Amino acid sequence: MSSRLVGVGVGPGDPELVTVKGVNALREADVVVVPVMDTLERGRAEATVSHYVPEEKVVRVVFALNERSDRGRREAAWDAAGGRVAELLRDHGGVAFATIGDPNVYSTFTYLAQTIVELVPGVVVETVPGITAMQDLAARSGAVLTEGTEPLTLVPVTAGATVLKEALAGPGTVVAYKFGRQAHEVAGALRETGRLADAVWGSALGLPEESIRPAAALDGAPLPYLSTLIAPARRDGGRGGKL
Repeated sequence: MSSRLVGVGVGPGDPELVTVKGVNALREADVVVVPVMDTLERGRAEATVSHYVPEEKVVRVVFALNERSDRGRREAAWDAAGGRVAELLRDHGGVAFATIGDPNVYSTFTYLAQTIVELVPGVVVETVPGITAMQDLAARSGAVLTEGTEPLTLVPVTAGATVLKEALAGPGTVVAYKFGRQAHEVAGALRETGRLADAVWGSALGLPEESIRPAAALDGAPLPYLSTLIAPARRDGGRGGKL
């Protein structure tokens, strides 16, 4: 039988937001891989997974999750991580990879899958969708993501605040991911485009240290790396005005 690698989205942190299909995939796998930056680290994905599978079934694999400046180091780390997961597939057959959020939205899993397809001939790669941080923040804050014909733009601020500013100048709701280290620039972009008043940000959603606040409260201090921002569309046409 073919080896099987399943990317499972485990949501932004609240274990109750893992789907039934996701829980089943984690439990059915022989091994559950969780990505970490350090072998001693217990990341958010592992903390979520621990609610559903025993500790001895979980394997930490080191990834260069935040390496952007040194491509050689990043590629070497990816090769090593891919090799480790390939070994697990050969030994066990069924491996689940737990990723926060959704495996097809800015996820480590997409890079891993590309590597594994080259290393393990005939491997079957599947994904199980997960709740995203923008969905969770919208639910917890009461922010409406889209209405009627409005577009929705998702921007990783690791691409730079200029990309965010361009999105904010357009129509529809704008969601920004990974903006914690550029909180000052993000606040400035919101003010400059007149989108500050209704915007909201959140971090550690569903966890004890959760923080959800109006974007107007941003004081320029750095925030957690995985902070999420929602700047709702301008809605001045009344109920159903965007239909």
